[in-house]
Amino acid sequence: MDRPATRWLLALGVLGCLSAQAASPVWAIRGTHSTVYLAGSIHLLRAADAALPPGFARAYSGAARLVMEVDLARLDATEMAHSMAEHARLPEGTTLEQRIGAARYRRVSTAAAALGLPEGMLDRAAPWLVGLQLTELEYVHLGFDPQQGVEQQLVQRARADHKPTGGLETFGDELGVFAHLSDAEQLRFLDMVLADLDAADSDTQAVLAAWRRGDARQLGTLLAQEYRSFPRLYRALVTGRNQRWLPQIEALLGQSEDSLVVVGALHLVGQGGLLEALRHDGFAPQQLD
Repeated sequence: MDRPATRWLLALGVLGCLSAQAASPVWAIRGTHSTVYLAGSIHLLRAADAALPPGFARAYSGAARLVMEVDLARLDATEMAHSMAEHARLPEGTTLEQRIGAARYRRVSTAAAALGLPEGMLDRAAPWLVGLQLTELEYVHLGFDPQQGVEQQLVQRARADHKPTGGLETFGDELGVFAHLSDAEQLRFLDMVLADLDAADSDTQAVLAAWRRGDARQLGTLLAQEYRSFPRLYRALVTGRNQRWLPQIEALLGQSEDSLVVVGALHLVGQGGLLEALRHDGFAPQQLD
């Protein structure tokens, strides 16, 4: 039985194109004056499995700055709260049950209770945010820790080393991608998440195992289904953002110092992927061991 939602969310942080040999999910793109190391991220990892592939250490050591989707080193709590209120909360006087219907609301309440959320905790959240929160809580329940994710590990190291950091977009930009989905698309996304929660562990293990051993064929099989399952979501979450990020990445290649750019790995590959776009623009990404 196909379970697209779990792979959708995990695929945004797991690389979908590795070489046939064991390799790192990191590519070197060489410009006229500098190199950009472009790395695929897993946003949550178990503490026991948090060691990053060797290519990350090489890229981090060679880079003068760390650039992420959102600059996690400079997240401002006030700005985050404002963005959440703007993009992720339902209008005043509207409840989640009104927006998604009684039957779907019962499914959400059952899932939330199983994950330890107090009753009514999600009642003012937009449907897309409910889907994301349930998924993250399920991963935490399975032992995954956001603090062990690729970006958090690198941010902690950058802070200790006083290495500059930057972001390709703001927290509000990231929320806006989901908020601009239509009501019908948000409900479809939430339904996919609810159908997938029980399978999150098995799907996660399959993807992580393929990522660790560099199994391009398996990862390609897992991830290629996602475009077909929900092309509108794929375009919103992946290709549209890639188009906005590409000029920024290419601008880094014109600077005098090397940079490490870390994004969810689904952004790197496939239709509209950053690697494909960079090759189209005349660059030759080389994968690191």
